[in-house]
Amino acid sequence: MSGIVAAIFVQRGSSIQQTLFTWLMGLMLLTFVPRLFSLPILLVEDITRLFRGFPPRAIWVSELTFGIATVLFLIVLFGLTRGRHFYRVRRETLYFTDLPEAFDGFTITQITDVHSGSFSDADGVQKGLDLVNAQHSDVILFTGDLVNNQASEMDRWIPAFEELRAPMGKFSVLGNHDYGDYIRWESTEAKRANLNRLKQIHAEIGFRLLLDEAITLQKNGQSITLLGVENWGKGGFHKYGDLNKATASVPDKAFKILMSHDPSHWEGVILDHHQHIHLTLSGHTHGMQFGIELFGFKWSPIKYVYKQWAGLYQQKGRYLYVNRGFGFLGLKGRIGMWPEIAVITLKRQL
Repeated sequence: MSGIVAAIFVQRGSSIQQTLFTWLMGLMLLTFVPRLFSLPILLVEDITRLFRGFPPRAIWVSELTFGIATVLFLIVLFGLTRGRHFYRVRRETLYFTDLPEAFDGFTITQITDVHSGSFSDADGVQKGLDLVNAQHSDVILFTGDLVNNQASEMDRWIPAFEELRAPMGKFSVLGNHDYGDYIRWESTEAKRANLNRLKQIHAEIGFRLLLDEAITLQKNGQSITLLGVENWGKGGFHKYGDLNKATASVPDKAFKILMSHDPSHWEGVILDHHQHIHLTLSGHTHGMQFGIELFGFKWSPIKYVYKQWAGLYQQKGRYLYVNRGFGFLGLKGRIGMWPEIAVITLKRQL
C-alpha cells in the first residue's frame, strides 16, 4: 500500500514514478495471476465438499492447483524478465481486386509503439531491429509512439534505428505519447520544442514522417498511395489527425494504405469516409502487454476497451491491422502478448 501511495504522489511522469509503477505491477501480477486461475478449482471442490459433509481436501486437487499456480508463476516471471524482447513475427496476406499489378506481392513490415524511454537492454532492442531487417520488405512503416514523453529518450537509440533498411523507403506517423501531453513542461515553448526535436529524429533515423499527408509509391509505371495522419483517438485522446486533409489531393480510385496510430479511428472516421481506404495500420493498444493467445484463441482485458485491439479486422471491404507493439510501457515486460513485427503481403486477386 505504501508503494501505491508513493507512486501516486511523486512527480507525474518522472523516472521514479515509472519505476515504482513497474515494480508494483510486476509484484501484483506475480501474486494475482496464479491465484486467479487456481482459486476457481478450489472453490468448485469446496462446493462439492459442502454437500459431502466437508471432508478433507483431496490431495490430487491440491497438487493440480499447485501445479497450475507454479506454471502460471513461471510464465509471468518469464514475461517480466524476458518477454519484453521475445519478438514474434506475424504474417498476413491480403487480397485485393484493384491492387495495381506491379504491386502484386508487395510487402510491408510494420512496427509500432517503440516507447524508447522504457528501453535499457541494447542487445534486446537490437535483436528486434535485426528481425525487422531480416524480413527484407519493400517498405517499413512505423505507426507511432517513438517515445514515452520526451524526444531525448531516443538519443541513445538513434544509431540503431537508422540502420533499418527498406528499398522503397521508411515512413512514420506520430502516436499519442509523442506530443508530450502526459508530463508537465516549464512552458508551452518547451513542449513545442520537444515535438519539433522528435520530428527531426524521425528524419535522422531515415523515416519520412507523414503529418496528415499522402505520398505516392511508384513501381513499374504504376502507383499506390500511402497516407499518414496525426493521432486521432476516442475518449480522452486528442483528435489531431485530419483524414480529409490527408486525402484532399488523392484520386478516389487510388489504392490507399493509411497509417493511423489509434485503432478507434477506424470505426470513428475511416470506415465511413468518402474515400475508400483499403488498409489501415494501427497500434496503440499493446494488447495491454498481458493476455492469452493459443490455438487461435485470443483474449486480453484490453478487448473491453477497444473493439479492435490486436490482429486483422475487416468491414465493408476495408482492412484494419492492429499491431501489438514493439516496445513496452508501464509494465516492464510482456506476458502472453509478445512484442510484434508484422509483415503484410499484398496480393492481386483476379
